[in-house]
Amino acid sequence: MSKDIERDSAEKTDVKAKVSSLRTTSDGVDILSPQPSDDENDPLNWSQSKKKLILLIVSAIAFLPDFGASLGAVTSVVQSNLLPGGTWDLPQTVVNHSLVGNLFMLAAGGIFVISFSAYFGRAPVMFWFLTISLCSAAWCGAAVTFESFMAARIVIGFFSTVGQAGGLMFINDMFYFHEHPRKINIWSGFIILSPYLGPFCASFICWKSSWRWTYYLLAILTAVCWLSVFGFMEETYYDRSIPTDRQPPRRNRLLRLLGFEQWRSRDQRITLWRALLRPFLAIVKIPVLLSCCYYMFTFAWVVGLNTQISVFLTNPRLYNFNDKYIGLFYFAPIIATILGELAGHWVHDLAGKSYARRHSGCLEPEARLIPICFATPIMVLGIVLVGYGLQRVWHYMVIAVTLGLYVFGIMIVTTAINAYVLDSYPEAPGEVSAWINASRTVGGFIITYFEIEWADAEGTQKSLGLQAAIVGAAFLIFVIPLQVWGKSLRLRQGAIEFGGKT
Repeated sequence: MSKDIERDSAEKTDVKAKVSSLRTTSDGVDILSPQPSDDENDPLNWSQSKKKLILLIVSAIAFLPDFGASLGAVTSVVQSNLLPGGTWDLPQTVVNHSLVGNLFMLAAGGIFVISFSAYFGRAPVMFWFLTISLCSAAWCGAAVTFESFMAARIVIGFFSTVGQAGGLMFINDMFYFHEHPRKINIWSGFIILSPYLGPFCASFICWKSSWRWTYYLLAILTAVCWLSVFGFMEETYYDRSIPTDRQPPRRNRLLRLLGFEQWRSRDQRITLWRALLRPFLAIVKIPVLLSCCYYMFTFAWVVGLNTQISVFLTNPRLYNFNDKYIGLFYFAPIIATILGELAGHWVHDLAGKSYARRHSGCLEPEARLIPICFATPIMVLGIVLVGYGLQRVWHYMVIAVTLGLYVFGIMIVTTAINAYVLDSYPEAPGEVSAWINASRTVGGFIITYFEIEWADAEGTQKSLGLQAAIVGAAFLIFVIPLQVWGKSLRLRQGAIEFGGKT
């Protein structure tokens, strides 16, 4: 009996010694995960100012794709024959094909971003993709024919998604587990804001100038991001399985930005073939697949509502808005995004701390899904009221506020679902990020084909009511099972094993 007591006491002492040797936050509250190395080149050891600057650059780049895509919601009106003096003698439905092509390539491009980043490095992929995006944005503005314009939109869709698809990679590389929700909230705030700030800017530009300047504005913003990358971006990938004395030497930041240093150390990383396989090894994990399905059925209506509301507001028989008033209308979802960003800064932390208190200090990834329970009723209410408002021609301010409800909710959901997949599979931040990005853009891609026709055939009260029901059903079908069985699913399938060099 005494020997058992001594053995238990020795085991507890050993555990306490191991825990006491782990590094913690400055206040001693949180154990740092992952544990940083002693290497000053380890991104976890970088200064907070350097980390925050890179996060800001990545977030700004993540802003560009949906900002550029959403410009088409306004420019298609003046490009088509819908109004006298349109640039091309084409129906608006045909001109909208450029938006469809752009959205599809946002999804496809994200998968390649992750594969190339695993092989060539994070920084060079961002630099070269952004370089092509800059050229393509200028091409959009200068296009003379619709065929040329559509080709430019397809190219920029593929290459501009580098910040959206790869955002979680950079966050996971630089920040600790307990920091993820707030950093993801900042990054996702830029993404959610962009599809509303796009029409906001495009409306005022088309009101006072040519639609071409909307894409020149996109080129200017891309150029600012390109200069920021050239001046400050650093390679964030660091393989902690390699001893410090065997880490690839970091000699010159510009050589890393161009990819030369990563190329010299390619023997320490996986082959190109295995890099291309990585995203597909991630999507077969059930929690990742369910998360993507949920986000697709929830976020799709961002694109749908954007397109539908602009058509209704410009209809002379309904609201008869001109470009100026369309721009002012989009101020409402911008405010809603900012409010969602501010609320999310605290909501996600509160959910995590509350979960930990109820589970003896243990914080499982499923805790990240709790805020979705709060956001779902808000989104459903917002979509339903927009449908009622458009069909019954309520005051435009009511439409603006109800749209804001949905935007506020989707902001909370975006941070929650990204934090969940990242915490569930920290070994594959880029892969899960790419699939979440793809599910979001695929949803928007599909809805553009039938959103307007659906509303015309059945009325917005019924069509948007069904869309709200889909949002609610997606929560019940995908999120609830993840909260109940998510942990067991993760344990049963195991971590994502890429094999070979990592």
